[in-house]
Amino acid sequence: MTNSVNEASKTEIEQANTRSRIALPDGAAVPRIGQGTWNIGEDASRRSEEVEALRLGVGLGMNLIDTAEMYGEGRSETLVGEAMQGIRDKVFLVSKVYPHNAGLKRIVKSCEDSLNRLRTDCLDLYLLHWRGSVPLEETVEGMERLVQQGKIARWGVSNFDTDDMEELFRLARGTHCVTNQVLYHLGSRGIEFDLLPWQRERQMPLMAYSPLAQAGALRKGLVQNEAVREIAAAHGASPLQVLLAWCIREGDVIAIPKAASREHVLQNAAAALIDLSEEELRLLDKAFPEPVRKMPLDII
Repeated sequence: MTNSVNEASKTEIEQANTRSRIALPDGAAVPRIGQGTWNIGEDASRRSEEVEALRLGVGLGMNLIDTAEMYGEGRSETLVGEAMQGIRDKVFLVSKVYPHNAGLKRIVKSCEDSLNRLRTDCLDLYLLHWRGSVPLEETVEGMERLVQQGKIARWGVSNFDTDDMEELFRLARGTHCVTNQVLYHLGSRGIEFDLLPWQRERQMPLMAYSPLAQAGALRKGLVQNEAVREIAAAHGASPLQVLLAWCIREGDVIAIPKAASREHVLQNAAAALIDLSEEELRLLDKAFPEPVRKMPLDII
């Protein structure tokens, strides 16, 4: 294989993404890098490009696709449904329910609406998008009913901090939760103080959204950092690929960067080829130190 990440073949990229999978608590295997769909499906002129990008990502081993009923008020799910035509059996499909729809009176209808938009009869994973006013016990009951009805295979949560997870796990069936999806990237490491260790103790993988940070000053500061740029050059990669490789470095974090174009999909997928050395990780720790105290959970 070439030493340059961005000169690797599609076959090499696919192999890198398929040989190293992450096991959920129930044994289901998912890729370290998946595909996020926030803001996808909202521009009709880009529809064909976005559908093609998602399908390419699946072919490159990034077969986890994450969406939500909130994204474009269903437009993202509709586009994902189109992209999955003919390849549904290859996709690990994730969607999320609004907090106000997570009670027993609404969760079944909300899930069914998502399934209709996605043109499928079962979600591989259904997440509570964030915590709202509905009691956790009621949401857990709703999730368990959906599993029993065959509408979802498993469930999890999103934007839960450590105290939320502890409360969830005190419920009789709260331990059936298989993952927690939160914001996590090199410039936002607060979860490493308590939440990430808490999940690791329970062998629960974490899903990281916005692993490349949102476009703006923060991302600019990350990609222009001297250590990040030096490491990228050493691997024949881009700074963004280094950020993604850092996020999945421990083998128990599932990163879901947005995938909206062929170029971005190829770059995201190729990040799986980067194996950061101990010295490179030390350089990144020095530039962006790990937390030394409890930090508020970052949420977008």
